[in-house]
Amino acid sequence: MPSPLRLPATPFRAPVACLVRGMKRAGSGSGGSPSREAASGPSTSCSGRCSTSSCTERRPRYQFGLRQTPSGAPLSSSDEGPLCPRKGEDDSHGLSSASVPRGLEDSYFGDKSSYAGNISTVNLTSTPSTRGLNITRTRKTPLSSSRSGCRNWTPFKGYSVTSSSAVSVHTDASVIVAVIEGRGLARGEVGMASIDLKNPEVILSQFADNTTYAKVVTKLRILTPLEIIMSNTACDTGNATKLYSLITEHFKGVTFTTVQRKYFNETKGLEYIEQLCTPEFSTILMEVQSKYYCLAAVAAVLKYVEFIQNSVYAPKSLKIRFHGSEQTAMIDSTSALNLELITNNRDPRNGHTLFGVLNYTKTPGGSRRLRSNILEPLIDVATINTRLDSVQELLQNEELFFGLQSVISRFLDTEQLLSVLVQIPKQNTVNASESKITNLIYLKHTLELVEPLKDALKSYKTPLLKAYYSSLEDNRFEIILEKIKTVINDDTRYTKGCLNMRTQKCYAVKPNINEFLDIARRTYTEIVDDIAGMITQLAEKYNLPLKTSFSSARGFFIQMNADCAAIHTGQLPSEFTKITKMKNVYSFTSPDLMKMNERCQESLREIYHMTYLIVCKLLSEIYEHIHCLYKLSDTVSMLDMLQSFANACTLSDYVRPEFTDTLAIKQGWHPVLEKISLEKPVANDTYITEGSNFIIITGPNMSGKSTYLKQIALSQITAQIGSFVPAEYSSFRIAEQIFTRIGMDDDIETNSSTFMKEMKEITYIIQNANDRSLIIIDELGRGTSTEEGIGICYAVCEYLLNLKAFTLFATHFLELCQIDVLYPNVENNHFEVQHVRSSSGIMGKIAYTYILSKGHTEEKNYGLKAAEVSSLPPSIILDGKEIATLITRQMLQQQRSTPETLKQRAEYHLANRLVQAARNSQLDPDSLRMYLKGLKKKYEADCLASEQVPTEDQQ
Repeated sequence: MPSPLRLPATPFRAPVACLVRGMKRAGSGSGGSPSREAASGPSTSCSGRCSTSSCTERRPRYQFGLRQTPSGAPLSSSDEGPLCPRKGEDDSHGLSSASVPRGLEDSYFGDKSSYAGNISTVNLTSTPSTRGLNITRTRKTPLSSSRSGCRNWTPFKGYSVTSSSAVSVHTDASVIVAVIEGRGLARGEVGMASIDLKNPEVILSQFADNTTYAKVVTKLRILTPLEIIMSNTACDTGNATKLYSLITEHFKGVTFTTVQRKYFNETKGLEYIEQLCTPEFSTILMEVQSKYYCLAAVAAVLKYVEFIQNSVYAPKSLKIRFHGSEQTAMIDSTSALNLELITNNRDPRNGHTLFGVLNYTKTPGGSRRLRSNILEPLIDVATINTRLDSVQELLQNEELFFGLQSVISRFLDTEQLLSVLVQIPKQNTVNASESKITNLIYLKHTLELVEPLKDALKSYKTPLLKAYYSSLEDNRFEIILEKIKTVINDDTRYTKGCLNMRTQKCYAVKPNINEFLDIARRTYTEIVDDIAGMITQLAEKYNLPLKTSFSSARGFFIQMNADCAAIHTGQLPSEFTKITKMKNVYSFTSPDLMKMNERCQESLREIYHMTYLIVCKLLSEIYEHIHCLYKLSDTVSMLDMLQSFANACTLSDYVRPEFTDTLAIKQGWHPVLEKISLEKPVANDTYITEGSNFIIITGPNMSGKSTYLKQIALSQITAQIGSFVPAEYSSFRIAEQIFTRIGMDDDIETNSSTFMKEMKEITYIIQNANDRSLIIIDELGRGTSTEEGIGICYAVCEYLLNLKAFTLFATHFLELCQIDVLYPNVENNHFEVQHVRSSSGIMGKIAYTYILSKGHTEEKNYGLKAAEVSSLPPSIILDGKEIATLITRQMLQQQRSTPETLKQRAEYHLANRLVQAARNSQLDPDSLRMYLKGLKKKYEADCLASEQVPTEDQQ
């Protein structure tokens, strides 16, 4: 990568020709050549912009009719600022691209076609502070390219805030994580520290993990790291720790870097926190002062980030918080994939996921917060209900809702803006200068939205929304804005369009602050006007309808419609060079225009450098107040997520959930299926209590078992993040862990067969489940023989029955349904089907109702019925039916219930219903009396039925 251009050390070294020319024109007012006057449109003037009493500062008098970047399109981050097209894209066509920092085009972050097999050593000795920091990195190398594997080590240098579009925000990895594990008796105690290069927030974690390191892997999956840093002692050749091996196995697409263990220094980590943490979050010191492993991790990650970014963080500028594993529900990475929470397994590009259903956020920060909450739902009922109160109020007042949504949509990426502002570059490059100027404009734009946001919130009554309104009354917002306005022009603002934003940056600083800056800006204005005049002269000379256009890659260039009647020969004049044709438009330039562009760039560099010095001085004055922006960032992202929940609820008939000790859903449906189906999915009821906490679900293939199981888990997660759920009524017990075992695929990568993969997943569930877990098992033991499969299923069920976890178990082993004879907390449910005879009356087919009913399925040999439709010979099907009937009869004779077990079951269910009523009943006395009478009748009926069952002697 070519080294960045160094700016002059002093702002007074403007190109001599430009300065002399600018001084001459300054003396002659705003006059210019006749051709330029004729070519340019009406001038844009700003009152009060004077460098001398006799001269008025003015902006370029061009009016090129350039198209603006389309609303809602992704905006790019290139040389000319975050809103410019990428190299080779013309602003005149309205083309734009995703935000790509300069220099990232050839890097391989998260490249799917790369492997982590190459290891090289980089000696970071560029500065005294990093001398001796030897880093070994496992680098990803493109498989199909001979390009050097050298990585760009300033991945987000000069990276600026882009648009408010939240599209694909969650797919861009930008987090660097340091992981350290204790040694000896402390093995299993893990410390983690992560920092997002787009968000100046450091998250610390320390926890005890078991030998599967499930918590570590889950946290890393949620963070989606760009790079993982570990100690070199953890990956010594032939002596790598189990943690290192597991992480490298699970995160093959992530870059691994090892640094010397001495940089994992808890004392240095504590010093970093004391120096860099903002006063608002200084209580973190009390939380982590004895958590040595997370302190060691934060020392390593901050040292490393300072090196690769070639910048240091300003004192008291970072938000640092401790995030323990006990504050949120744990959803392991396999379950997140099985449930398609964030990514669709068939097509990762579509939005048929829970995130896609709920994501109506307007800002990147809101989108990131929603993603984080889905992967880590809340477990505190009071916090969840506070969110639900806010969503309910948003739904009840349509006018206030749309007012809030309108203000939120105007915010940029506040977190990323903060990230750039709090970093102090070690070198003043062109990109660093331009980035600081751009982000100061964005900061002004953001602060000007504080008052409209307060106005939108002032009428709300719920505690959470009122608390956010109070947080916006901080007078530091006004102090920062006033300081900015003393230097920055009032009409300088964030605009869409590459050229428009460049103009805003050039004229951001008020006149009379720096005389040489005023001269350089007049020079730039005259050059741009000269360009417009020259192109007008060329149009007159050749009688062609030429149009002035601009792109960040080419600067100013000329465009013309290809179907122009003035081109008789089909050839453009020889004076024009670099001719390209896209669709029906010619783009070209001329030698004189190229020289003018070079002069324009020289003038711009001088303007940016002098503006940068002024901006740096301004930022140094407002750093002491900038911490309030963390509150603003948190407020905007949370409000954005809440309005997204409310928006999703308005598009479907969602209901507010309650939280009790029962999972009860009346007429619930699958939220993703509703989004992609032409008609509303069939709704079903769910009822799980501590007394009936194990539900076995049976039914033919394709009857709806898997969809139903996923629907329950998605509803549980949706409720615990504070959103309404797809149902007519819903009540949930807080789930501290959500486990799933779904799917029948093998895994070639780890050399695991279907059965071995099943066993690994169920082992993980058994080792980690507790009484407050929600467990979803969709088929188990199908990868081995029937006898062994039934045996394993039975043993797993008995183990899980010892827990009070809520478990839903779908199976085709009908023999498993008989377990309810021994365990009264087992319930059998099944999906109904109907048989439809063909017109000939010979062959029939199964019609799926997708309705869940009590009891196990009465369908016998539905596999054989499916085989009848196929081309299997009738004799084989007939033999299969006879053998299956014989085996079934023998097994049922051994598994019949006795009168004693049925009576015990009736007593068990009566006791559980009474306990549940005592805990949760909100019925009035008369209704409660009727409910208890109903329980009594049900108990008497069950006892009577048990007496009528024949005993073994009678059989």
